[in-house]
Amino acid sequence: MGVIICCYTDRRWNILLESIASVRSQLAPGDDLVVVVDHNPALQQRLMQQISGLHVLANVGEKGLSGARNTGIETLAQDVVLFLDDDAVARPGWLQGYRDGFALNETVVAIGGAIKPRWEVGRPRWFPAEFGWVVGCDYRGLPGDGAEIRNPIGASMGVRRTKALQVGGFSSRLGRVNDLPVGNEETELGIRLRQLDPTARIIRITHAVVDHLVPADRCRFRYYTRRCYHEGRSKAALSGAVGSQSALSAERSYVTRTLTRAVGRYLAEGLKGSGASLMQAAAVPVGLACTGAGYIVMTTQLRRGSATPLNELV
Repeated sequence: MGVIICCYTDRRWNILLESIASVRSQLAPGDDLVVVVDHNPALQQRLMQQISGLHVLANVGEKGLSGARNTGIETLAQDVVLFLDDDAVARPGWLQGYRDGFALNETVVAIGGAIKPRWEVGRPRWFPAEFGWVVGCDYRGLPGDGAEIRNPIGASMGVRRTKALQVGGFSSRLGRVNDLPVGNEETELGIRLRQLDPTARIIRITHAVVDHLVPADRCRFRYYTRRCYHEGRSKAALSGAVGSQSALSAERSYVTRTLTRAVGRYLAEGLKGSGASLMQAAAVPVGLACTGAGYIVMTTQLRRGSATPLNELV
């Protein structure tokens, strides 16, 4: 298997070293790890000088996470490539979990692992578990182990390399550039993989676990609302690319079931005296409203032809 870690800033240096070490300790003969640096020559040089034997590449594509991932895919030769964020650390057995998952059936073209939050300053009392995706982690409402999913979460995922290349890799129209909290490149890839082969399956495995750092600045309510807003923009851009039926297939159930039940549960707990639950009950509709606002704004801009591409917002 091949593993790709994409990075772009020295600010994550310490956690990046942990991430690299966590993968290197699990590599077997024939496996490879590449670290792709996104348009930061100084960081690339630092990695090459300080970590012996590390395979370091510069992103030769467009600036951003999608371009960096595509650089890794095009460089590696393994049948399966895994992606680990530069601020996520793989637990023992992570790589073997993916190895087992892809061995289940050739129809499995992509897999999402389990992503646990590693709160730098503790989880905010107001933060609802249903919005774990805001910080790039698992969230309440995800299917269980072995279940089919539309797309994995990018902090820990794997895909069959040849299939990814056949659909053109990750779209540079989506995905993060520096700190801009946009995304949906994994969703778009998953949709195209199924369009290529309707029998293709994307599954979730919960025994391949990573701990994803949630820094202090992402524990603020301001980041929560901003991330939700840009998620709405990303969803609108995705809908424009693949159609709303495919782009929003999972979101409909998420809103009507997961979030509706969440508000009722938090309110019930709040009435029993839980102040945190009352804050969570309020945070759910705020997050939904911000996401909806972003979707409406971007959809309107797309119809008028005035939308700024997501990767040009930085």
